[in-house]
Amino acid sequence: MAGTSVAGDGVFMPEIPRSDFFLCDIFDAIPKGDLATMEHPIFSLSTRPDLRVLKYEHNGAQIEVTPSVKGLATIHDKDILIFCISQLMGAVNAGRAVSRRLTLTAHDLLQATNRETSGDAYRRLTEAFERLAGTRIKTNLTTGGLEVTSGFGLIESWEILRKARGGRMVSVAVTLSDWLFRAVLSKSVLTLSRDYFRLRKPLERRIYELARKHCGRQESWRISVETLLKKSGSASPRRVFRKMIRDMIAADTLPDYAISEEPGDLIRFHLRDKMFEISETAGPGALKAETIEHARALAPGWDIYALESEWRAFWVTSGRPRLRSRDAAFLGFVKSRQAQAG
Repeated sequence: MAGTSVAGDGVFMPEIPRSDFFLCDIFDAIPKGDLATMEHPIFSLSTRPDLRVLKYEHNGAQIEVTPSVKGLATIHDKDILIFCISQLMGAVNAGRAVSRRLTLTAHDLLQATNRETSGDAYRRLTEAFERLAGTRIKTNLTTGGLEVTSGFGLIESWEILRKARGGRMVSVAVTLSDWLFRAVLSKSVLTLSRDYFRLRKPLERRIYELARKHCGRQESWRISVETLLKKSGSASPRRVFRKMIRDMIAADTLPDYAISEEPGDLIRFHLRDKMFEISETAGPGALKAETIEHARALAPGWDIYALESEWRAFWVTSGRPRLRSRDAAFLGFVKSRQAQAG
């Protein structure tokens, strides 16, 4: 019977057809990223093997990322997950059965993520699979409305099902972590610009993710340099990071958003005139200035603009319910988040 099902602690999950495996065969699937890894720094921004153990804590979210001997999964390795999530969401929206285990064509993956299809590209793809499977995460992040403190890999396993004569992978089977699969089932995802895959610098990709997650379709979003540095996961000192952001402002190559610097060591993201390819509801509307000040009093020390963006994302994933008072709804959300953080 279609509808919803209960997944622990009375959390309702959409009832979506399941199968033993899913074939990635959706042509030109719309790029999608999961909210949790867009919000929090899980992927390395280094272009060299990164063997650090990353620890991050912000507003009650706790993350520890441990590398394998191959190093941490990188922001470019994440392309594989974006491809898989995009294929699954395309199927979910079409009413097709989905599974954590996906079968994909390596050539399709490389093309969809704007990569070369040379022999070296297939070798790098193999290394990316190894890092994704080897990187271990311990976190209390919520996906699909369920908060569970657990440890897992970003992908559970992968295997080459078929090789070409020259040894290149042709067909690959990937099993996503249950944590990521829950994000798909609950539709805790956001549409990404196709130009995301044209960004070559790791920090540009990470900054775009944060802008997409927090600014969304709002006219603008402000964040302090200090908080942006923390949320980006960059290992650079603040002064070096600030210089990189200024260089990004001058280059003005970020899809969908323009960036500017404001007094008080603040960075502002502006939605460009060009709208996203996919029409999305802009949100429940602007909040009053006094509501923002009230929220600051309720949650001293918290990034209120980040909380506002989190609330807007929650409103979307909750089915865009009609609000009697957007300001009261936001303040209620702030109180709830503060209570969760203890």
